[in-house]
Amino acid sequence: MKNLTIYQSTGEHDLFVQKEIEDVRVNAPSSDRSVTVTVNPEETYQEIDGFGASFTDSAAYLIHQILDENDRTDLMEKLFHPEKGIGLSVLRNPMGSSDYAREMYSYNDLPDGETDFSLNHFSIAHDLDDIVPLVQNALQLNPSIKLMASPWSAPAWMKTSNSMIGGELKEECYSVYADYFVNYIKAYGEEGLPIYAITPQNEPLFVPGHYPGMLMTAERQADFIKNYLKPRFIENGLDTKILCYDHNWNRPDYPLHVIDDVGDAVDGVAWHWYGGRPVAQHQVHTVYPEKEVHFTEGSGGEWIPAFEPAFSNVMRTGIEIMRNDSKSFVLWNMALDEENGPSVPGFGKSTCRGIVTVEQKTKKLIYTLDYYALAHFSKFVQPQAVRIGSTSTEDIRTVAFKNTDDSIVTVLFNDSEEEQSIEFKQDNDEILHFTLGSKCAMTLLTK
Repeated sequence: MKNLTIYQSTGEHDLFVQKEIEDVRVNAPSSDRSVTVTVNPEETYQEIDGFGASFTDSAAYLIHQILDENDRTDLMEKLFHPEKGIGLSVLRNPMGSSDYAREMYSYNDLPDGETDFSLNHFSIAHDLDDIVPLVQNALQLNPSIKLMASPWSAPAWMKTSNSMIGGELKEECYSVYADYFVNYIKAYGEEGLPIYAITPQNEPLFVPGHYPGMLMTAERQADFIKNYLKPRFIENGLDTKILCYDHNWNRPDYPLHVIDDVGDAVDGVAWHWYGGRPVAQHQVHTVYPEKEVHFTEGSGGEWIPAFEPAFSNVMRTGIEIMRNDSKSFVLWNMALDEENGPSVPGFGKSTCRGIVTVEQKTKKLIYTLDYYALAHFSKFVQPQAVRIGSTSTEDIRTVAFKNTDDSIVTVLFNDSEEEQSIEFKQDNDEILHFTLGSKCAMTLLTK
């Protein structure tokens, strides 16, 4: 094959390392035990937006204020630059406070008992300190980045709980909450940051008792989108997409109900990985093939404590997410500290893992396994690539893409307990033979 590039991850201390092609044999006799992987560029699926994570308040603070300037510059290049880094091209940020913030805040906080239906006190001033400058920097490094946004909670005064914790959106506040989204999109636009898509609510079926959240049933989300949010977008000339659901794979009935009700008012569905299986994405996409599929949040953490199972989970699940129609694969916090924080007061012990670790005490920067796992996808799969056909099994999982420059990227992961001999066929090109160790990942780029 002309111009072959290989990156492989073989263990905790050998992550995403470029390999010499001498280890690959061309047109050699196949072994009886070889697993055949066939890539078919003529078999095409979804167009790809990209891969990324979130600039939560915590992540942005750590990168923008704790890291020194040289480390921050180097990190941003390694995250976003298409050549000098791994080319992350999707950011999905919280609208206001999430669980990973130093305090609970919205863009319209008021003293108890007060309301502001005209949104005279609306302001994204909080984000101007750390989040906006980093997103602007990311866009300078990679102009292809698409920005998404999701609220964990409406402002307290709009809710039945009168708090950012718990409760639902008051019915009399549906209209002003739609205006809240419009104001956010316009305010970010004034900072040179176009919002590609929003979701009405992060994890609408989960109402945490110790950090911002808000119950929003499928019926209420459909009502909010159809009768308030989409009409406001149209009135204000906004082309920001609306993605419904934004929760786990185990409730495909929710997005199906919303789309059944609102039709063209919704552009797609957003998914998380904390329950169910990625095939749910495909099940909904089969019913509504015109709707975009996005994977908007998945965090690694101490619930998968050992290195190998944690790395394997990102590779295995990432491949299956993309094979099940997703245009994006977005992990959670871009950065966390040595205590897996900061998190909102009262949150308790955090167990999540960032793409990088920024130690607050030492200012040390550590790239985690998530960075290198994302690199297997994002380094070579360019925005506007198209997923193409590839054979995949439970032992040798694969996903393949064709870039706009006609280069082909194939990501492979050996999910078996043994080293595997691979026979790799692409189009009518030469046949490659190589071995892939147990729980090892490989990315092949051919031009």
